[in-house]
Amino acid sequence: MPDTTTPAGAARAGTNTPRGAAGPAAPAEPTSPPLPGNARTAPRGTSYARLFRVPGARAFTLGNLIARFPQGMFSISAVIMISGSRGSYALAGAVTATGLVANAVVGPWTARLVDRHGQARVAVPATLVSACGSLALLLCVRFGTPDWTLFAAYLASAATPNTGGMSRARWAYLLQGDAQALHTANSFEQAVDELCYMLGPVVAAFLCGSLFPEAGTLLSVVLMVTGVLVFTAQRATQPPPHARTAATRTPLRARGMPPLLIAFLAMGAVFGALEVVTVAFADAQGHKVWAGAVLALQAAGSCAAGLVYGAARPSGPADRRHVRCVAAMTVLMTLPLLAAAGTGSLYVLGGALLIAGMATAPTMVTGMTLVQHRTPDGQLNEGMTLSVTGLLGGIALGSATGGAVVEHWGPTTAYAVPVAAAATALLLSLYEYVRRPGARRR
Repeated sequence: MPDTTTPAGAARAGTNTPRGAAGPAAPAEPTSPPLPGNARTAPRGTSYARLFRVPGARAFTLGNLIARFPQGMFSISAVIMISGSRGSYALAGAVTATGLVANAVVGPWTARLVDRHGQARVAVPATLVSACGSLALLLCVRFGTPDWTLFAAYLASAATPNTGGMSRARWAYLLQGDAQALHTANSFEQAVDELCYMLGPVVAAFLCGSLFPEAGTLLSVVLMVTGVLVFTAQRATQPPPHARTAATRTPLRARGMPPLLIAFLAMGAVFGALEVVTVAFADAQGHKVWAGAVLALQAAGSCAAGLVYGAARPSGPADRRHVRCVAAMTVLMTLPLLAAAGTGSLYVLGGALLIAGMATAPTMVTGMTLVQHRTPDGQLNEGMTLSVTGLLGGIALGSATGGAVVEHWGPTTAYAVPVAAAATALLLSLYEYVRRPGARRR
């Protein structure tokens, strides 16, 4: 699954200059010294190596990696912890879904505060609030409090800041004017997202099963707080805050953003449906325990493709690349359907998901590049978080739709749901590409 986390604030239409440093800016925090002028362009070199020669890049990347890894652990840890204690998967699913919806609602507001006041001043207290919510959930489960307290405790997790978005915002700030380096950085960040969602559930399930049910949640909190503290301590690479004025508008009203966010909703539906249907298919084959490993192959394919895509030099305007990537994703998403309908083999399905996943990261990278292009100055994190909100909404919609189709027509037929969602995203992308003739010349 995609990180639920991705870039914004890069170039105006017709240019390749990333956003984030332009526009009216509030005074930077006293502890955030300005970067030297020549530090904002990646040193010459090959591919990913040149990124980490940028002063401060290694430090903030390390902190962000630690903070982001728990993203793939929280939900499954909560499900295992609650279902094991209360004996109800329905309750566990309802609690985690409540946290997901709350995060989708609160996330853009948190991101707006990050843009206005700076990453360190907002992310640290927001992370501590989220950590307290997760620990409160752990204690409620441990001591058998009423079910409603689980919902109340987990609502605080909505304060979790978009750490992946903040990392991409730093790259956009540091790599101004270097479109190729920014493309590589965005691809690296997407590969990290896939890695976290591939390994996080495995680590969480192992800890909860081999130690104690609360172990996954406890480690997730420790990693999140530690990572955010390390990340925000790197003040020299932090983008300057931007004060909001009467003329400041939400990125939702920026030209080209609404159809793009709806396309993200459709792409989220691909991921949500794929997860539910694959679990149902594995269960029907009598191998439900292997569902997570099969889904991890899809994330592995996306991670590998993201790294390769980042090393390549992008050609043509981002709008055109996005249409091509979504078209490739639509075509490749037919492979799981064909594998399930043709052989019914879980092994063949795993191979199909591995190949299908190879279109995911390039699609997300080009989509987030467009978010960068269309987000107004000084609203980098808010624009990125809105795209994440679209993905989260799509995941919920895809999960519900996929589950309903499984119930009525079976898991094999239900693989048509992610294909239909990808086709919807393609139609939206084509519509926007044709409607905006200026985009075809960028």
